[in-house]
Amino acid sequence: MIPLIFLGQQRTGNIVEYFGKEKVDDIHEGEVVHVFKKGLALSVPTLGGESPTFPVDRVFNMFLMNPKTKVSEGAVFDIDYLGQEMKWRTIEVDSTNSFSDRGLRSSYVYLTHYSSTEKTVLFEASGHSVVSINGYPYEGDHYDFGWNLIPLKLEKGNNTFVLKVGRFPRIRARLLKPKSEVQFTTRDLTVPDLLKEENKEYIAAIRVINATGNWVKQHSIVAKVNKAELSTAVPDIPPYTVYKMPFSIPNSDLGQVDGKVELHLSLQRKNKDIVSKETLFLDVKSKYKHHKRTFVSAIDHSVQYYSVAPNTKKDQKGAALFLSVHGASVEAVNQANAYTQKDWGTLVAPTNRRPFGFAWEDWGRMDAMEVLADSKKLFKPDESKIYLTGHSMGGHGTWYLGATYPDHFAAIAPCAGYPDLLMYRNGRSDRILALTEEERSKYGVSPKMFERLSTEIVPTTVENIVERAGTPTRTLKLIRNYLHHGVYVLHGEKDNVVPTHIAQDMRERLGKFHPDFTYYEYPGGTHWYGNHSVDWDPIFNFFKRRTIPEVKDIKKLEFSTGSPGVSSTSHFITIHQQQIPFKISSFEFSWENSFKIETENVSLIEIDFSQVPGEINAIVLNGTEIPIALKESTFFKDTNGNWSVASRPSRTEKGPHRNGGFKDAFRNNVIFVYGTKGSKLENDWYYNKARFDADTFWYKANGNIELIADTDFSPTDYPNRNVVVYGNKSNNAAWGKLLKNSPVQVANNMLDFDGRNLTGSNWGLYFIVPREDSDVASVGVVTATGIAGMKAAYANHYLVNGSTFPDFLLFDETVLDQGTSGIKSAGFFGNDWSIENGDFEWK
Repeated sequence: MIPLIFLGQQRTGNIVEYFGKEKVDDIHEGEVVHVFKKGLALSVPTLGGESPTFPVDRVFNMFLMNPKTKVSEGAVFDIDYLGQEMKWRTIEVDSTNSFSDRGLRSSYVYLTHYSSTEKTVLFEASGHSVVSINGYPYEGDHYDFGWNLIPLKLEKGNNTFVLKVGRFPRIRARLLKPKSEVQFTTRDLTVPDLLKEENKEYIAAIRVINATGNWVKQHSIVAKVNKAELSTAVPDIPPYTVYKMPFSIPNSDLGQVDGKVELHLSLQRKNKDIVSKETLFLDVKSKYKHHKRTFVSAIDHSVQYYSVAPNTKKDQKGAALFLSVHGASVEAVNQANAYTQKDWGTLVAPTNRRPFGFAWEDWGRMDAMEVLADSKKLFKPDESKIYLTGHSMGGHGTWYLGATYPDHFAAIAPCAGYPDLLMYRNGRSDRILALTEEERSKYGVSPKMFERLSTEIVPTTVENIVERAGTPTRTLKLIRNYLHHGVYVLHGEKDNVVPTHIAQDMRERLGKFHPDFTYYEYPGGTHWYGNHSVDWDPIFNFFKRRTIPEVKDIKKLEFSTGSPGVSSTSHFITIHQQQIPFKISSFEFSWENSFKIETENVSLIEIDFSQVPGEINAIVLNGTEIPIALKESTFFKDTNGNWSVASRPSRTEKGPHRNGGFKDAFRNNVIFVYGTKGSKLENDWYYNKARFDADTFWYKANGNIELIADTDFSPTDYPNRNVVVYGNKSNNAAWGKLLKNSPVQVANNMLDFDGRNLTGSNWGLYFIVPREDSDVASVGVVTATGIAGMKAAYANHYLVNGSTFPDFLLFDETVLDQGTSGIKSAGFFGNDWSIENGDFEWK
């Protein structure tokens, strides 16, 4: 129920409507056997402001807890906050076979289909964020791209589909009879440009549909270009899933003319029988012109791409490197294409994993840093001439990445950006509150709505812990990190998507302490006013005059971080451990007459004296003078307020390599291991939960996460990889292999929290602990004590940016109906990963 001016602002920001991918309309994967043309819709008014970690979802709560629930036209779901009945109403498709009208905003759509027999189909829908099919959750198609195909077995009789409407007030849904049991789909390819000047193999990815109840094993993808051929083994594909498979493209003679080349793909069994075929047409380009490159991500072994605007001086050594991060809905290719090629450096544009992705936080942050590392290896720039810029959501990415990794960049230039994501989201409500009573009435804000919006919410101690997990993303808490580099702020004078007052506020904040920033409002500029909205000569002139300083020239240095696991180092000083987890930790270094460091919320710090010139015999750390015996990397530890030289910490402790927050489980070539030792309902739910999370990570993160049954999992087969376990000690056979000594133990009807015991089947938990057989890997756990807790744990908001998850979260079955009030405990393990030395709150 946001006023139209704010809906308009939101719609304008969703420029996928204008500049994004074209929606997939053609069907190559089978025959349409049913189009959903009538349904029921339920509008659930919201004022926003809900926790992104546990948003209330009472409709899904009803269908997940009671899959056989039936609704009819006029049925009352509940009473809204205005005292009005929320009723299911009939809706019908338009001429495009889409349900489309403004009334679908904040709505759910209920569809049914009667099947005379059990049969396998592909459910193809778009425009929804999530769907419940016969009581099981499946990933949606938020961005209305038409990408999602869900293989499933229809039940004999009535089948129920409940779709939550996504970004736009329209959805479509239909059922396909698959043309074959196992096949390629070309929806959502990730492919490189082939470059004439490079004789090399390439990496790409294509999705494979398994529309059977059996595992697809020992298959391979054979790729042919011209006369060259290369085979790639395919990981085993679970039943009724779609995997996005990496494959190699052979090196071949591309000639010297730009154009396209045919890539012939075949999916083959072990005996060479061909299961599926596709022909793709890849662009052949010069590496000296705009092009895109692919690489394999360390997060999940998926194939990602980035786009390049090369230096016009061919193969110039020691040139600059510009990292440009795109706005919401913008492809990395279009981001790079907005720039003319420079004669003193190469520009690279990462993807954020998707055009919307993660607002350059979480896995978007990791993607940006992976691309920066890959492009440094490839282009070998001058390490002192690395720069960061971006537009809109990429402007936020610039503010955020620049504050998080300040020593990586000589200068940053946020264009039309907002520094803090949550403040930007909440800004809409703030603008409503700033309206006069007459303006509120004009835009449909009733007195009751205004009262709700203006009511102060006092979080509980448990909710404070949950919120604290998001400290690393609160950019303004890291604002003094901008002292590392020059800052150029570019914003349109009349921007109403990212309102200009946000940039003006940053100008005021920087003006209080920063000696090297430039602010420019483009006269008459809206949010996008042409390519010079990003490709602005004064920005690059500003960049050209700045370099990352050498350590020998650094006499003063400030650095802050919300978590050493996200960002820990500036130049030669590293924060390894915090006193209070996920609160801001910082150091302030100065070297005039003596070598001094002052810290806040730091318990273990490392100084690499080998990088520092001159003789150093002692340092003053928080007022304590400590002699230095050797000029090498040295650790200092705080013990009850007393600082002293310490030994290198054990890798079993928390540190930059593994510091927690539940989201940290979803990296490091992560795999999902689901339980098979429970009842049929338990096994089905945990398998579908793992599949749901994998599908979500594919859609949101262009991901590729492997599913493994607990009985097939051996730790030695997957060394040093993160594992997410789905299930508990009673129903997941991998529990004893990975979690035998975990301080948290979960079984059916039982939870043991380091000696504190809870009983009942209604508890759900998320937590993360170290993997004992690895110095770097973690184990994430999605678990419950029974059916009710298991269904309450359905939501995967830990795969959404802006959500915050500490090391440990305990909740009960009320969490879907009541949101964060259903959280019963939250906290962080200690630096030794113990509960005893941790920080936990209970409700």
